[in-house]
Amino acid sequence: MAFPKHVWQQLKATTADEIIAALKRDGYRQDPASADATIAYIKTGTPNRRVVIHYHPRKTYGPKLLTALLNEIGWTEADMRRVKLIK
Repeated sequence: MAFPKHVWQQLKATTADEIIAALKRDGYRQDPASADATIAYIKTGTPNRRVVIHYHPRKTYGPKLLTALLNEIGWTEADMRRVKLIK
């Protein structure tokens, strides 16, 4: 999923903590079976979703990993605005 340049300018410094906070605002909850540096988040509904975050405090993701993560979550630009990941 390709996002416009103004969206990438806001996303390029996104940390794992910011993505986790946005996931929680979107209704995801942490999978109790996950541990260590890989934390899984689950959202029940239609369809059920499971997203794995590679957690490293205060670190940002590279463009390829961030793109893959956003594709896995399935957020559109409007969704990212709704969960306050971008303005």
